[in-house]
Amino acid sequence: MEGQIDYQPVIERMLSGNKQAYGDLYELTIQDVYRTVHFLIEDKSDADDLVQDIYIQVWKSIGKYKSDRQFKPWLMGIVMKQVKAYRRKRWMSYRVVKKVQELEQVTVLDFSNEIVNKITNQQLVHLVNELPYKLKQVIILRYLNGYSQEEVATILEIPLGTVKSRINSALKKLRAKGSNKKFSFRESEEIINES
Repeated sequence: MEGQIDYQPVIERMLSGNKQAYGDLYELTIQDVYRTVHFLIEDKSDADDLVQDIYIQVWKSIGKYKSDRQFKPWLMGIVMKQVKAYRRKRWMSYRVVKKVQELEQVTVLDFSNEIVNKITNQQLVHLVNELPYKLKQVIILRYLNGYSQEEVATILEIPLGTVKSRINSALKKLRAKGSNKKFSFRESEEIINES
């Protein structure tokens, strides 16, 4: 999943105190981070603040990064922890203030062309957004970001079996909800068609 990008030189420059290296790391990773955050939170207006919190945490945690691990799954682990903290904070606010009007808001789809190419069917996006958070999380990481099941397990810090179970459960729910639509997911060289 790591692709052709070697993050190690940038990380080493960051650790040596080079402030420009932090900007370089940001430029190399912002698209994936923003896309993931955008898909995992309901209130899209909070995405910029959450992304900023993520990069602050990256700055604070970069000294703990071990070079024997792949960088992108480590980064996505930070993203998932920050999204989880955001969701917990939002839930507490919701319980205190009972923000009913937020539940009635329509999700605005303003995805980049790359995302539209990966998830071209607006109905599928709507169905994915209706999934419970834990199922939505694995679907976003697996199919939108293209991480292997093993990488998803590492990112979320859960067993591989749990990842497989959640993917299976999510696909069943999508099949049930979109029974008269045709959607495809590539998993282990096999296409699972919903029909």
